[in-house]
Amino acid sequence: MDKVGETTLEISLSALSYNYRYLKSTLSTETKFLAVVKAFAYGSDMVAVATKLEALGVDYFAVAYVKEGILLRKAGITSPILVLHPQETNFEQLIASCLEPSLYSPRILKSFLATAKAHKQTNYPIHLKFNTGLNRLGFWENDVAHIVKTLGTEKALRITSVFSHLAASEDVQEKAFSLGQIKTFTAICESLKSALGYMPIRHMLNTSGIINYPQAQFDMVRSGIGLYGFGNDKEIDSKLRPVATLKTIISQLHKIEPGETVGYNRAYAANGYRTTATLPIGHADGIGRQYGNGKTKVVIHGQPAPIIGNVCMDMIMVDVTHIPCKEGDEVLVFGAGQSAETFADNGNSISYELLTAISQRVKRVILE
Repeated sequence: MDKVGETTLEISLSALSYNYRYLKSTLSTETKFLAVVKAFAYGSDMVAVATKLEALGVDYFAVAYVKEGILLRKAGITSPILVLHPQETNFEQLIASCLEPSLYSPRILKSFLATAKAHKQTNYPIHLKFNTGLNRLGFWENDVAHIVKTLGTEKALRITSVFSHLAASEDVQEKAFSLGQIKTFTAICESLKSALGYMPIRHMLNTSGIINYPQAQFDMVRSGIGLYGFGNDKEIDSKLRPVATLKTIISQLHKIEPGETVGYNRAYAANGYRTTATLPIGHADGIGRQYGNGKTKVVIHGQPAPIIGNVCMDMIMVDVTHIPCKEGDEVLVFGAGQSAETFADNGNSISYELLTAISQRVKRVILE
């Protein structure tokens, strides 16, 4: 890869492939794999990531919203795509693009059934989301009879999968709660099978669940953050490879005298002679204000350079007093050498938030 000349997010498809194969290696051979590619594939490049994963043989994709699924279809992705949080206003577009909705409430089920009937659909694939403790979206355990009654004997819809979501799969202190969720979900699946006469695909585990609760693989697992190189645990992180590397350059160097201030609100005051570097990246690019004022650092020539003062919309300033460098030199924000998890943690955030916040104005470079 040539030296970057501007703020650039490098996306390694080889790292993506490695992570997929590692996660697959922890599963039973018959367990299906659903890849979560919502939010531009966790801030990277949804089309490039999905295209690579489809070639690797992933069984399902998941997105949050219908427009994300449409983007994948237009890019030529033919694998099944589950839409996790569809809205009624997008149901016709969903059907037109052969996307599969997660139905999570009596209202949304009734509405989608009516749309499917209006479009003369037969056995249109749907997925039922059940709430077992996250209390975000989902039917309740006692909704099974209502669901089956609503579907009736008509054949407009067919339940392809039933799923739920663990609330704290990465937290060993919450093991009892997670096991309780798994028990509840198992009972829901059996109740649904009894009422339907067949068992849909069952899935409950996210990335941390895959690692911590292998006995609950059911028929399929879902992985998002793990595919991109993070497992919510330092030991697991060491077995994965970060897909995204964020780099920028030094735009200008400044010599600061004692008592001089840097940035908005004069948030940084020099306690001696300092050298600062201004970088072309800011909160409009996803590096929020919480990372400023010494909370975190970038890496220049292998050495840490703390962010000083307030993060600006398009720029940050860093202290390079003890780093031999020049204007135009490359700067690592996160990637190999400083993980996104470490960078995010220093700003009291998480890798998910940092990765998905990287603006679409940041140049993406796909590395094979």
